Amino acid sequence: MEKRMLVVDDDAIERAIIANIFSPAWQVDEVADGRAALEALMRPGASYSAVLLDYMMPGMDGLGLLEALAPLDFCSHTPVFIITAEADAPVTKRAYGLGVMDVIPKPVIPYIVRRRVGSVVELYEKRRMLEYTVEEQAGEILDQAKQIIRLNYGLIEALSTAIEFRSGESGAHVRRIHDITLFFLEEAGFVSGLTSEEAHQVALASIMHDVGKIAISDSILNKPGRLSAQEFEIMKTHTVKGAQLLEHIEELRKHPAYSYAHDIALHHHERWDGRGYPEGLSGDALTPFSQVVALADVYDALCGKRCYKEAFSPEVAVDMIRTGQCGVFNPALIELFLKKEGDLRAWLAQEGHDGQQDA
Repeated sequence: MEKRMLVVDDDAIERAIIANIFSPAWQVDEVADGRAALEALMRPGASYSAVLLDYMMPGMDGLGLLEALAPLDFCSHTPVFIITAEADAPVTKRAYGLGVMDVIPKPVIPYIVRRRVGSVVELYEKRRMLEYTVEEQAGEILDQAKQIIRLNYGLIEALSTAIEFRSGESGAHVRRIHDITLFFLEEAGFVSGLTSEEAHQVALASIMHDVGKIAISDSILNKPGRLSAQEFEIMKTHTVKGAQLLEHIEELRKHPAYSYAHDIALHHHERWDGRGYPEGLSGDALTPFSQVVALADVYDALCGKRCYKEAFSPEVAVDMIRTGQCGVFNPALIELFLKKEGDLRAWLAQEGHDGQQDA
């Protein structure tokens, strides 16, 4: 591909000498002053591999042109050479300060100027190729990272959904828990100072809240009637077993969602008044994340059909939560829930959950 050069000199003979040196390997455009050069360089689609610039010119001289181009960082991507008979120290220092790659004295010696310009242009081209390669590889690495993130999320969701299927529920339950949790953290702002990335990590962690149910027998998990006291004690162990299971997944322990997932799996059945399980924590001893997931789990369970009950309407579910029929929650969270429940339903519909009831 033929390279393109802009020669800026008020002397037509000097321009002809430069053009002759670089032809036919270069396409050489010529202008007679700095102002015309600025117009040529700013023209849409203009692309030059090098600019050879005289220092002394009427009107806008060579350094004046460089000052006009400085805000555009022009010399960082296009090499500029000053060709002048006035190559004294102050001029040279100022030219280099404005980004010039080389100062070539007049009269020019063809093989010297050809070699000096050619070497610098080649260096610029290789740097551009390297930048492009690095950018391309960075894009590929980013795409691979996104694929890994999607794969990790898919594996986590698949595990959680498989457990829900064991208890007769569809995978929609874990997706709704995810979306309800995200709503309270990101849309409703229950936890101040939480970043969007952190909110999404908590939401991801929330879908693992019942992972410990994998250790509960089907006879208890799918019992249509009320559990006996002994059966209920066994059911309650899914919190501890879930936390233990997560502890033994080495790769998960490296995931930013792990600490949230462990806390939520262990504490999503704790209650504000200390009457939950497994540790009987109360008040601010509970993290806001486990509190949010606990409320999300109860709300979705009430609104969905289960093996032991029919679905309640959202209005009935809200009233049951408000009156404490499903345990005691953080008063601030309940206040926010009662205020935002209508928005929550609209959010769920927007996220693709047209109804709460599991198929």
